[in-house]
Formats: sequence, structure tokens, C-alpha cells
Amino acid sequence: MSLSISSFLLIPKTPTPPRLLSMPPRSSSSSTPTPASTSFDLRSYWTSLIPVIDSELDTALTVRYPDKMYEAMRYSVFCGGAKRAPPVMCIASCELFGTPLAAALPTAAALEMIHAASHVHDDLPCMDAAPLRRGRPSTHVQYGEDVAILVGDSLFPLGFTHVVTKTPADLVPPQALLSVLKEIARTVGYTGMAAGQLLDLSGAAASGEVEVLLVLEKKFGELAECSAVCGGMLGGAGEDDQAALRRYGRTVGVLYELVDDVLMESNGQAGKMRSNASVVRTLGMGRALELVEQLRDKAKLELQRFGDQYGDRVLPLYSFVDYAVERGFMVEGGEEGVPGGAASAAASS
Repeated sequence: MSLSISSFLLIPKTPTPPRLLSMPPRSSSSSTPTPASTSFDLRSYWTSLIPVIDSELDTALTVRYPDKMYEAMRYSVFCGGAKRAPPVMCIASCELFGTPLAAALPTAAALEMIHAASHVHDDLPCMDAAPLRRGRPSTHVQYGEDVAILVGDSLFPLGFTHVVTKTPADLVPPQALLSVLKEIARTVGYTGMAAGQLLDLSGAAASGEVEVLLVLEKKFGELAECSAVCGGMLGGAGEDDQAALRRYGRTVGVLYELVDDVLMESNGQAGKMRSNASVVRTLGMGRALELVEQLRDKAKLELQRFGDQYGDRVLPLYSFVDYAVERGFMVEGGEEGVPGGAASAAASS
């Protein structure tokens, strides 16, 4: 696989780079404007969806034989502190086009299963070697490496099955459903998240700007891209709108991880074991902060096409961008079977 930056993040490898896209200069105290962003409460929107998503997941993961497998799957999915960001982004993208939440809910739940499965596999000793996940033992520590591998292997196909069997046929046409399944398969496969994990393990991220951003794109940006574009597909978005959502989602996914990197490095934390994908360590804090602002502008620019046509329905997607940078509140999923909540304190990571 060649190490070339994707066309989604056009970030030049220069000491004082131009902006990602051709945009007029702005003052250092402002960013690409968000229409009426102060009128939208992202925390309320986000946390109102968490119990709905958790209920869908609870139904999909009813314990059955073999009990140990389903208990371990539930342990991985209902992990305290899970933000449910992929499903919330999927729902927000679907609702942008005026399509009911019910059309997106099965896919949203499936995306959280995919998210959890990727964590289970990433945490394994042969991967990122992470003994903890959100403050409690990782699945392989709690249940053993053998069971953890099988948990990930089981959650991936369960997600596909849930999309096929639970998506309302009166809301989503078959062709859109096929497009969603194809998109999820592409995301988790050898050109997507799996490639990102391999590149991270190989140490490619330490080589330079192009390489470290490619790891972030593949390992983290892919799922956010998938979440945004799948919501659009379910909502009936045309090709141009899907392309914009795709670029938006990928940019937000990279932005979120980049800000995590900045926060961890500035707080003196080492981050995940064995992960080399640190923009700060590879490029320095100054360049990392430049990239944060560029990515924030790029993500918002991709949404401008939706403002005139869909009005306030685009505000959740705008707010995701600012949340990725500012972390003005905490979003936490609940323990098993318990709806998630939010704290008013600012998140530190």
C-alpha cells in the first residue's frame, strides 16, 4: 500500500502551509462561521439520543447461548463512558434530509457495534496493548485474549445483520440499504480501519506529516466518514451531498483525534500503549495547532452547502466540529442497560 495522503485532507507538507482550501483570510479570533450555532444545544441533542441508541443495542445484544460470548459482547458495547459518537453523527446526517430517526437507528446501532469491535481488537496485546478501556479492564483482560478476538469477530457480522433485518423497508429503499452495507464493509476492511491499524503498528506515523495524517485518516477518520455518509444515504442524499458528508466526516474524525493528541501531550500523558500516531511528537505542538484550525475550517466549509436548503437541521453537524476542538462538556454512555448522561464540567480529554 502506498503512503500517499488521501484527497480528503489536502494538508501541504510545508513549514508555513496555505489553508486546506482556498479561503479568504480571517482574524485569529474567529473561524468559519456557524449559522446560529449559539441557538443549538448539542449536549441536550446528543444525550437525548444515547438512551434511544442504548435501547436498540440492548435489544440486539440479548444474552443467549453461548452466554459467555454475549456477556463479553455486552461488556464491550456497554462500556461506561462510551459517547456513542458514530451513531449520533449517523442520525444527525439522516435527519438533515428530513428523514425520521427510525430510518437510521439500526445502522446507528450497528456502527456502535463496529466501533466497539475495533476497540476490542485494537486493545489486544499484539496490537495497541491497552489494558484499560475507559477506566476499566479491556475485554481481553476481563475475558481472555481468545474470547476478546471472538467478541470482535462476532460484533462485526452482528452489525451487518442488524442493519439488514431491522431497517424499516418503508423508510429506506433496498438500493440505499445496499450502499450502507457496502460503505461499512469498506470502512472496516483492508483499505480502511484495518489498514490504519497496520500502518500504526509499523511505525509509519513517525516518518513525517503525510504519514502520520494518513494513519489518523485510516484508523480514526474512516469511521466518522462512514457515520456521516451512511446517515446521508439513509436520508436520501444525492451524490454531491454524500460526497460533502464524506469529506466532512473524515475531517471531523481526524480533528477529534488530533485534539486528543494535543490534550494528552500538553497534560504530560503518554497516550495509548504502542501507538505511534502522535502528530505532536512527529511535527511539534505548533504545527499540530495549525492543523487543528485548518481542519476545523475545512469541516465547516463542507457544511455550507446545506445551510440554505436545510436550515437549522444542519446545526448538529456544525456543533460536532466545535465540540471536537473545544470539548465544552462531557458526554458519557451508561453502564450496561443504563442510559447515558452528561456532566457540565469541561472534558479534559
